[in-house]
Amino acid sequence: MTGVILAGGENRRFPTLKGFIKIGDSTIIEKNLSLMKGMFDTVFISTNMPEKYFHLGVPLLGDALPSQGPMSGIYSALINAKGDCVFAVACDMPFIKKEVISFICDRHVDLRSQAIDAVIPIYNNEPQPLFGVYCKTALPYLEEGIVNKKTSLKRFLDKIKTDFIDESDIRKIDPEGRSFVNINTPEDYEKLIAIR
Repeated sequence: MTGVILAGGENRRFPTLKGFIKIGDSTIIEKNLSLMKGMFDTVFISTNMPEKYFHLGVPLLGDALPSQGPMSGIYSALINAKGDCVFAVACDMPFIKKEVISFICDRHVDLRSQAIDAVIPIYNNEPQPLFGVYCKTALPYLEEGIVNKKTSLKRFLDKIKTDFIDESDIRKIDPEGRSFVNINTPEDYEKLIAIR
């Protein structure tokens, strides 16, 4: 499986690229790259601004189809991945836990015989589409969504064969759901620094 960090967002609500927000001694993207490189043979960054990420020394992918948000990044990662699946995570999630990634990937392996297209955790009663496994069998559905500008990942996950992991299973590993915290606005960042 290939790891992919989705960093293609337009970043309208935050003054700097969210992956480069510093939490402690390192940026979010440096921290997550380090964690994912220890888990996957290959890790990509999906971005349409490669010049900002060259210094990180990992393969960079632009959108293979017209940019339509995370769906385009997942599509491009899948067509470039050597294996059948990718583990995708958003670039603005500062506290992802290795144990949660392992649990989701292990679940995918356990379900391999069932030809599942995606394995996605539920947290706060909501699917978390920017933290899960996507397989190449989903490529036609992704392409259809991108071409037709129907890019809601939640709707897409209902169309394909998705295994949704119960929130109760996730909470056993990450009780406070820190893996699913993301930073969208300066206010989110201030709150995070206050409770960190």
